[in-house]
Amino acid sequence: MESKFIILIVIVLGIVAISQLARVYELAAKLKGKKEEDISDSDNRMNARMMFAFMILFFGTVIYFYTEYGRGLLPEAASVHGVEQDWLMNLNIFIITTVFFLTNFLLFFFASKYYKRKGSKAYFFPHDNKLELIWTVIPSIVLAVIIILGLKNWNEVTGAPSEDAEKVELYSKQFSWTARYSGEDNVLGDFNYKLVNDDINNPLGVVTRVTMETQIEALKAKIVDEKAKLNSDSLVFADDIEYKMHKKVERLSRVVRRLEEELASYNDSLDIPALDDKIVRGDLHLKVNQEYEFQFRAEDVIHSAYFPHFRAQMNTVPGMKTRFKFTPTITTKEMREKLQDENFNYVLLCNKICGASHSNMYMLVQVDDEATYDAWIAEQPTFKSTVIDELNK
Repeated sequence: MESKFIILIVIVLGIVAISQLARVYELAAKLKGKKEEDISDSDNRMNARMMFAFMILFFGTVIYFYTEYGRGLLPEAASVHGVEQDWLMNLNIFIITTVFFLTNFLLFFFASKYYKRKGSKAYFFPHDNKLELIWTVIPSIVLAVIIILGLKNWNEVTGAPSEDAEKVELYSKQFSWTARYSGEDNVLGDFNYKLVNDDINNPLGVVTRVTMETQIEALKAKIVDEKAKLNSDSLVFADDIEYKMHKKVERLSRVVRRLEEELASYNDSLDIPALDDKIVRGDLHLKVNQEYEFQFRAEDVIHSAYFPHFRAQMNTVPGMKTRFKFTPTITTKEMREKLQDENFNYVLLCNKICGASHSNMYMLVQVDDEATYDAWIAEQPTFKSTVIDELNK
């Protein structure tokens, strides 16, 4: 604490000393009969040299930070398209850096070379069509190339998956991720937000005849409970509370009517894709060199599925399904060996500020070799065994 105080005192005294030296310089200039606005050639020459020296210091600092922190905080890309995306990013950085050094060199060079001298006169140069054409056309061509390459990369990420791609759904809500694997048939069962019910272990609203019937009964029980409260002689509610309770009954009744209409025309064959789906709330496991098509949904607000190590990101929007694909190329074990870090893990993050606990919304991702992944996925229970069979008991 004392050392910090001493440093603060030294800084303050240094500022005072510099201000006093500046004051002495002003007084000396006045004694010599020199006006404040008069600038000598020696002063201009000194400023020009200081400008050039500052340019060297400035460029040296930039080069140091590029060398020290240029790779950023992420390791090499661990997906097929991520390698191409890193290449495109490096191309952008190369172009930006080249323009940065060129323009700043010219700025400092001309400021130091063509400083004001006695008898010199600035050349009046208001406009030049050729120069205008050059600095309009060249940046346009460069930007067009960057945009075309970026769209190509984006289309590869969001384009149609191959027939071998494994389908996985990621469901986001404040403040967690839930994964649903498509099972042996590689087809995800249908979903309906009106069927979301944690009480029967159906957090994603997967559609089957049993889950629809169970949800209808559960909603009817809520309606009966709310009406009992409203009709009770022993309970008195404020007007605004009573109004909200009536609205809740109306809303639940509408949902029940819609579900009953859907159930009346429901085809039991639609159950089949859902029965072998596997819902996972722990780590997300992926097989190395296996293409994945991820489908995203959100329950409450806009989230963003961000896989930083795979260079992939997509917003998850309530009432809308979004998607992308990627192929992991480096297992977790291999990346730990590359980084010499036994604690390293791939991660799925939310990249939208979605609420108070946004920073806690993440899911660890394990990229396994084929044997490890097959053993893990075989151990995960199906939707039929965890939900349907339980409800049928």
